[in-house]
Amino acid sequence: MPTANVNDTTLHYRFDGPEDAPVILISNSLASNLTMWDHQIDTLLGLGLRVLRYDSRGHGQSGVTPGPYSIEMLTSDAIGLLDAFGIERASLMGCSKGGMVGQMAGTKYGDRIDKLVLCSTSAYMGGGDMWEARIAAVTNGGMAAVVDATLDRWFTGPGQDRIPADVARVREMILATPSEGFVACAHAIAAMDQRESIRAIDRPTLVVVGKEDPGTPPSAAELIHDRIAGSKLVVLEESAHFCNVEQADAFNAALEEFLGA
Repeated sequence: MPTANVNDTTLHYRFDGPEDAPVILISNSLASNLTMWDHQIDTLLGLGLRVLRYDSRGHGQSGVTPGPYSIEMLTSDAIGLLDAFGIERASLMGCSKGGMVGQMAGTKYGDRIDKLVLCSTSAYMGGGDMWEARIAAVTNGGMAAVVDATLDRWFTGPGQDRIPADVARVREMILATPSEGFVACAHAIAAMDQRESIRAIDRPTLVVVGKEDPGTPPSAAELIHDRIAGSKLVVLEESAHFCNVEQADAFNAALEEFLGA
C-alpha cells in the first residue's frame, strides 16, 4: 500500500499511466475513497494522462488525524501530495468534497493548476443543523447510521436498480470510512464558503452535475459556473450525486471533450 507523508499525515495514493505524461490529480468525495474513480481511469489514460488519485485525509487507507479539518487543510494536502512527487503542475478533478478542494486549489494555487473538473460540488453548503445531525448520527452509530440515506442521495432509484453491483461497492466504501474522518471532514464542509473567492479562478474549468442531485443540485453548479469566467457546465440526465458512476459513459464523454481539447 503506497503512502506519502504529507503535512502531518500519510496519504494513500495510486499512480496509473506513463511517468512522463501530464498529471491529473483526482480527489474523492466525503465517505468514499480513491476507487470511486475506477470508471474514469481508462478514459483518462486514453487521453494520454498520468493519473494520481488518493484517499483524502481521514478516508480510505490514509491517516486519520484529530479533527475538525478545514477545506484549507485538505487543499494543502492535495498540493502537498504534488510536492511530494516533485509535480509542478497538474490538472485537478474532484467530486463533492474533492470539488471543494478543487475550487480552493484553483483560487489559491492557480499557478499549479492546468485544468479543473468540479463534479457534484458546491461553493457553499450551509445547513449547519443538517451537518450537525449527520455528525451526531455517525458519532453515535457509526457509518451504518447514514449509509442508506447517503446512497439514496448519491443514486437515483432507477440507477440503483440498473447498476446494483456499483451501488453495492459504494455501500461498502461508505461503511469502510472511518467515523472520525467523516466527522472531521463534515465540519470542514459545513464551515466552507467559497462563493466569492472562486471569482478569482482563471483556469479552464468544467463543472459537472447530475440533474437529480439533491445534495449539490444544478443550482449549486450554476452558481460556480456563473462565477468562474469561461467555465463550461454539463448537466447529466438521469443522475444524482455520484454521476461519474451512475452515468459513467456520459461523464467520461464530457471529460474527453474538455481534457482532450
